[in-house]
Amino acid sequence: MLSNVGFPGLMMILVVVLIIFGPSKLPELGRAVGRTLHEFKSSAKELVADVKEEPADSKS
Repeated sequence: MLSNVGFPGLMMILVVVLIIFGPSKLPELGRAVGRTLHEFKSSAKELVADVKEEPADSKS
């Protein structure tokens, strides 16, 4: 899906985001996206670890 978006498409998205949010809100928006991705990754890792531990516990 996102593999079709090239450099011109990314530049267009960046310009639209800059127009909508303005340059003063961009760092705040970037931090919020970064925190969200970090939380999602840690939750996904925790879920995978729980799933991997479960079969070992049920064999005992």
